[in-house]
Amino acid sequence: MADERKTVEVPLDARRFAALADAYGSALHRWPPAEQAAAMLFAKTDEGRAILAGAARLDAILGRHSVEAPSPTLHGAIVARAATEVRQERRRRFWWLGFGLAGVGLAGAVAGLALVTVVNPDIQSDHYAMDTNATSFGDAGPEADPYEEDL
Repeated sequence: MADERKTVEVPLDARRFAALADAYGSALHRWPPAEQAAAMLFAKTDEGRAILAGAARLDAILGRHSVEAPSPTLHGAIVARAATEVRQERRRRFWWLGFGLAGVGLAGAVAGLALVTVVNPDIQSDHYAMDTNATSFGDAGPEADPYEEDL
C-alpha cells in the first residue's frame, strides 16, 4: 500500500516567493517540489514575473562567471607546500613519540628506584656484615654448593 501524502496548497505571498527565487533562482523546476505548484500560480502574476525576471538576471550573471584553472606554477607551489606540511607533521609526530617513550622509560626507572627503596631500606653497616656468600637475593650460606642444581 503506497502512502499518499496530501499536500495542502497554500498560496504564496510575494515575500515568500521572492525568498524562494533568491534561494533557488528563476527556474521553477529547481524549487522544492512542495512549493512548485503554488509558485507556478504566483509566477503568472505581474509581481511574480517581476521577481522571476530579477532572479533570471542574477542567474545569467552567475552563469557567465567562470574560474580559470590554476597555472602550472601555482599548482606546483601548492603541491610542494602540501608535501612539506606532511613531512613536518610526520617529523613532529615522531619527536613527540620519542619524548613519550623517554618519559615512560624515566617514569619506570623512578618507580623501580622507589620500589627498591621502600622494599629494601638502607641497612646500617653495624647490623649486617657483608661476606663472600651474600647475594642481593639473600645469604647463600656456607652449605650452598654453586655447582649443584636441584631438579
